[in-house]
Amino acid sequence: MMTATAPRTTGSGSALLLLLKLRTFIALIAVFTFFAFAAPNFLSAANFVIMSKHVALNAFLAIGMTFVIISGGIDLSVGSIVGLCGMVAGWLILYGIDLGLGWSIQFNTLEICLIVVLVGIAVGAVNGLLITRLNVAPFIATLGVLYVARGAAMLSSDGRTFPNLNGNPEYGSDTFRLIGAGNLLGIPVSIWMLIVVGLLASYIANRTPLGRHIYAVGGNERGAALSGVKVKRVKMFVYMFSGFCAALVGLIVSSQLVASHPATGETFELNAIAAAVLGGTSMSGGRGRILGTVVGAFVIGVLSDGLVMMGVSSFWQTVIKGLVIIAAVVIDQAQQRLQARVALQAQANLA
Repeated sequence: MMTATAPRTTGSGSALLLLLKLRTFIALIAVFTFFAFAAPNFLSAANFVIMSKHVALNAFLAIGMTFVIISGGIDLSVGSIVGLCGMVAGWLILYGIDLGLGWSIQFNTLEICLIVVLVGIAVGAVNGLLITRLNVAPFIATLGVLYVARGAAMLSSDGRTFPNLNGNPEYGSDTFRLIGAGNLLGIPVSIWMLIVVGLLASYIANRTPLGRHIYAVGGNERGAALSGVKVKRVKMFVYMFSGFCAALVGLIVSSQLVASHPATGETFELNAIAAAVLGGTSMSGGRGRILGTVVGAFVIGVLSDGLVMMGVSSFWQTVIKGLVIIAAVVIDQAQQRLQARVALQAQANLA
């Protein structure tokens, strides 16, 4: 009787485990189907374009956040980096770099993008140095950088907006608006950028020694160090990559709005964490997939836009997002317990 019952238990456990692993796709189908019926014009082409742009912003940050969380850390500064990088882009377009005596250096769109990306990577490097060299806890380090970056963004314009970022054809900066508003083969440029970054991140995570080291550090940092993994270098990379992703979002938002505001990016980090966790990234580190994160970003994006189209209060939207995060963490813990139970049952069957 015992031998007959054990395989059925293992089978049912395996089926439930599969459903838990596919929960993000199931959630995406569920919310999409619900809003297709409940929200007017949800299935319109115009709404898909707008929604895809919103999803792209969250997905960029969530991809960078996924690497950070897998390594066992957290990055609360990404929203502020978005605001700071947007202000840097606005400053370069409007003023360039003033050398004094009536001289200034002006930049074209490509140069502006490179400088802004380097700023994002530099802020990420500050996070990494605080954590790896000064042994500051990731939560505290990135919280401090959040305030510093937001303050720097405010100081750059005394809290004012940099408007009319149309650029100057004379300097080659007039193409800046195409980053957020342009299309290639009928698809927004920001989506093409997301595809490139997503494929790059997936390749790093699944096909390179660096990716394996990121998982190893998050799974067991001491064990990874003893096996020869350069833990500090790995942590530096994940925070710099997160800063890189945040810089891209700063560029896209400023381009879409044709303006930069120092408060841009507030609470963006919460959506990024929500998308990563919903996509199966474990907050305890060592587990997560880029594809799951992107799907999680779609769930958050569809949920947000659908609630707006239904006229749901922004206050209730915040409550619902919080409940989604809690549910994702609870389900993730249930999945871990079930995996352990199925593994033990499999070992008992073999014995």
